[in-house]
Amino acid sequence: MTVRAVIFDIGNVLIRWHPEGWFDARIGPARRASLFGAVDIHAMMQRIDAGAPFGATIEETAIAHPGWTAEIRAIRDHWTEIAQPAIDGSVRLLHALRRAGVPVFALSNFGAENFPLSEAQFPFLRDFDRRYISGRMGLAKPDPAIFAAVEADCGLPPETLLFTDDRADNIAAARARGWRTHLFTTPDALAACLTSHDLITEEQIT
Repeated sequence: MTVRAVIFDIGNVLIRWHPEGWFDARIGPARRASLFGAVDIHAMMQRIDAGAPFGATIEETAIAHPGWTAEIRAIRDHWTEIAQPAIDGSVRLLHALRRAGVPVFALSNFGAENFPLSEAQFPFLRDFDRRYISGRMGLAKPDPAIFAAVEADCGLPPETLLFTDDRADNIAAARARGWRTHLFTTPDALAACLTSHDLITEEQIT
């Protein structure tokens, strides 16, 4: 069956998400390693992605770790410096699909309160036909319920959806529902996938 919509993850597909690198540059790799060893930063962000409030959750975590208060609060205060830059090759593919008339959706684990900050920084995040943001939905990948919610909202058969994500567990969850999938590694590999499905041509990618 023909692909009728392409669904993009955002973090590490359209926008780089690697907080370790940001902290390496500011407090050094050794202190960053100590920070991430003492505080489960990614678990904190997963709670935010699932619907917990952005600022309050970070503040709660900061208070619980008095030795790392400033570093934890930096994630709130410097969000747009940390969640960047844009992955330009992927953004070009998003726009090529739109020019070709292919519906494009976003399905991302992203907090409801910090997503608007990134949206203001990267206007291309508005360039989707539908956006499924986990913090707004109260569901997060790889929970099968979030994929079911997408299907129910868009009304398209699972086998007509092509989903790209950088995490293997999210890809496996989508595939289990019958979605077509592409494990994201590079924009060039994603471009090859899209052209193989006759969604766009190499000439349309600019």
